[in-house]
Amino acid sequence: MQDKILIRDLKLFAYHGVNEEEKINGQNFCFDVDLYVNIIKPCVTDDVNDTVSYAKVVKTIRRVFCGEKYNLLEKAAQITADAIFDEYEDVYRVDITLKKPEAPIKADFGWVGVQISRER
Repeated sequence: MQDKILIRDLKLFAYHGVNEEEKINGQNFCFDVDLYVNIIKPCVTDDVNDTVSYAKVVKTIRRVFCGEKYNLLEKAAQITADAIFDEYEDVYRVDITLKKPEAPIKADFGWVGVQISRER
């Protein structure tokens, strides 16, 4: 089964990076998150209590991503995936794309980032 709840273009401001100025000044980041869940029950019941609330997941992502400073996007993405699994037992897989559109790179680019897939 490949049912998913999707979060796209979640924009958060945080203080991650290997350069000191990134930890001081901060910058924008953007998440795409795929939550793999069985959504057959909420399709029938139409009850938010029978599904994984994307609003609550956004709060979780904001709390863990903005609550600390990480050098690497890889670490920030992993911590985010871990928190989702810790707080939402119905999620059996998560795909996270974490984008850094303002990375301090001397080049013309749209964004750089990482993508991870984790399963229970």
